[in-house]
Amino acid sequence: MTNPPLFLLAALTLVAIPGPNHLYITARSIGEGRRAGVVSALGVESGMLVHIGAAAAGLSALVAASATAFGVLRYAGAAYLVFLAWRTLRARDAHDAPLLRPRPLRRVYLDGVLVNVLNPKVVLFFLAFLPQFVDQRAGAVPLQIAVMGLVTALIGLSADLVYAVAAGSLGGWLRARPGFRRRQRYATGLVYLGLGAAAVLAGPGARRA
Repeated sequence: MTNPPLFLLAALTLVAIPGPNHLYITARSIGEGRRAGVVSALGVESGMLVHIGAAAAGLSALVAASATAFGVLRYAGAAYLVFLAWRTLRARDAHDAPLLRPRPLRRVYLDGVLVNVLNPKVVLFFLAFLPQFVDQRAGAVPLQIAVMGLVTALIGLSADLVYAVAAGSLGGWLRARPGFRRRQRYATGLVYLGLGAAAVLAGPGARRA
């Protein structure tokens, strides 16, 4: 790895900028509570491990180079987010009133994994960012990419947890207000739809989510 301090500074800067993953975790934490937000963060960064393995194996480059493969990933990610939006918007309680129910934490975790695994912006992040710090003279390029990816994921997890905890605290205050409860599912559903649109529009200039 070339210039580790610069890499850490760049990774911290990128992760600190709010992105789609932060927005997803915030919406989940506000809507379903702090525990759901924390589990979503763990799921998102678990999905990052899949991207790290793919990048180290050279698969990310193949996906990005293939218009068909990248398109499939992009639209699959968008479709899944639209599904989450649909599931949220149709949620109702026994009295047929709008209500966003907390989901089993296992389901919340798997949602987070899939949201990130199907995020084409993460593929582009690994292709645009990490190679800048690879030292070809040091050899073992896949290992360098894996190490840098893990460091970035750990930094990302720290940021995600901050968002989850902060949003969970805010959500507890908001959920005590009847007006918020009536609008809650619509706001969360619109967030998911917006993230789906962002996935469709993902291009070579995208940064880490």
